[in-house]
Amino acid sequence: MIIMKTVIKSNIVDALKEVGLQSGDSVMVHTSLGKIGYVCGGAQTVIEALIEVVGQNGTIIMPTQSWKNLDPETGVHWDADEADWDIIRKNWPAYDKSITPTNTMGAVAEMFRSWPGAIRSDHPARSVAAWGKNAEYLTADHVLSDIFGNTSPLGKLYELDGKVLMIGVDYDKNTSIHLADVRAEYPGKHNCIEHSAIMENGERVWKEYETLFVDGEDFIDIGSAFEKAYAVNSLKLGEAEIKLMKQRELVDFAVEWIENNRKR
Repeated sequence: MIIMKTVIKSNIVDALKEVGLQSGDSVMVHTSLGKIGYVCGGAQTVIEALIEVVGQNGTIIMPTQSWKNLDPETGVHWDADEADWDIIRKNWPAYDKSITPTNTMGAVAEMFRSWPGAIRSDHPARSVAAWGKNAEYLTADHVLSDIFGNTSPLGKLYELDGKVLMIGVDYDKNTSIHLADVRAEYPGKHNCIEHSAIMENGERVWKEYETLFVDGEDFIDIGSAFEKAYAVNSLKLGEAEIKLMKQRELVDFAVEWIENNRKR
């Protein structure tokens, strides 16, 4: 039996400061709690440590996506029989940012979405939650058709010259690269029609909307190339590697990489 060293809040605070997170920063955080090891207090401890470091003048933002609220034909309901797809379309609960759970965003993001003072955006499938000075600005007007684009929370974080923090995850979880998808030109770039259950005029509706097709299969390759071109601060926290980078550098690099390397 392997016994891991217990990680407490002061360990996390020290690691975040050492990796370069500062008071007043606006930072997008992606976390795998389980990869850290045994954290005393779990997700709550991680969130409290983040808040302690960025302070009241800083902002924390996390993806709180509920992508199960998409049409079964996209593959998100692989465990349901195709014969029942219409039943899902008619009965999937409408998005409610106060109660709709996240899907595979991790224990930290799931707790963070309802953290006191946190604000969650209105997108029914691709929401984010934010806490702190710029939370209202980042989460406002997250329209259906601009999931990850210039008017989305990602685009707004870019305007704020924010940072990206990864704790125990790789670049396939780095949502900010989707902003590069929007800005880059590549052969297979195309829009698609999606559907989500929302409340509209007091009634649940199965809403159709057009948006950029979400890619991401080459995000790990992009991250590997990015780290060869830019200094990415990294260190170990428990059993996990944590990395901090500037979002603008990552997005700008990814745009160029996609245009030069994505052939489909």
